[in-house]
Amino acid sequence: MEVKIRMQRAGDPAQKNYNWRIVAISKCRARDGKVLEIVGHYDPAKKPAAYKLDTAKIEKWIKNGAQMSDTVRTLYNKTKKQK
Repeated sequence: MEVKIRMQRAGDPAQKNYNWRIVAISKCRARDGKVLEIVGHYDPAKKPAAYKLDTAKIEKWIKNGAQMSDTVRTLYNKTKKQK
């Protein structure tokens, strides 16, 4: 099974107040499909944008062959620089 670490939309669509979950999910699943594990969140509506990633969980998935999306990779690199 190929695993991808990517963003999953959450929030209130009626008010267009979206935030995003960072999830490990099977590559074949839809964006809002069943996830294997939630590894973080991202809220672009806050100034500055708020995000929190569990780097230990992400590294575990990467060791098992998961691929990150470009946006998640950017957030991951920012998180690693802060530590």
